[in-house]
Amino acid sequence: MFDLTGLGDWGNLSFFADDLPEIADAIAGDILPPHALTFTALVRTQPADTRVVILGQDPYHTPGKADGLAFSIPTAFGGRLDSLGNIFKEIQSDTGSVRTKTALHDWADQGVLLLNTALSVPPGQPKAHAKLGWSALVQQALQHLNDRPRAFILWGNPAQAYAKHLAPHHLILRSAHPSPLSVHRGFFGSRPFSKVNQWLIDQGQEPINWADP
Repeated sequence: MFDLTGLGDWGNLSFFADDLPEIADAIAGDILPPHALTFTALVRTQPADTRVVILGQDPYHTPGKADGLAFSIPTAFGGRLDSLGNIFKEIQSDTGSVRTKTALHDWADQGVLLLNTALSVPPGQPKAHAKLGWSALVQQALQHLNDRPRAFILWGNPAQAYAKHLAPHHLILRSAHPSPLSVHRGFFGSRPFSKVNQWLIDQGQEPINWADP
């Protein structure tokens, strides 16, 4: 059902043997993103390459909109951007640069792990899989990344609840979720992109190009 090829070091997490079979049994019908794309974020950004983690909530529940990377939208989608559109506004306000490319694979390739607190959702049913068991994967993934300092951006209360699993040597940024329902409660003006880049520079690393590649 799920495509586990390409997981690399992530595949060593006990979640895949202990928890995923139960989740698979509990899922009935189609999910978003499709089963083949469920673990795209992990496949695209391996632990050793991860420099920044952006943690969201659950995937877009509109068919054709979720591609397995949190907040990313396929180029051909053509519909409303919602959260991603607000992210673009904050990038421009924060850094002065412009982002229009909706597929965020270039961020993933720069070491940005784009992870949600739930990795699946039924079409048209937001948060329906929030308590399905994905939390075990998220907790294990974050703990696996405690080996060295990294930057974590936690958007929304579900993401912020995982801060307790993070070591104190990380940069941890918390704000409201960029959803249209909460964006004015502290997301706009939070400046996460410039803060992360300054931290990376201070660590002797290359900053992330948040703008169009």
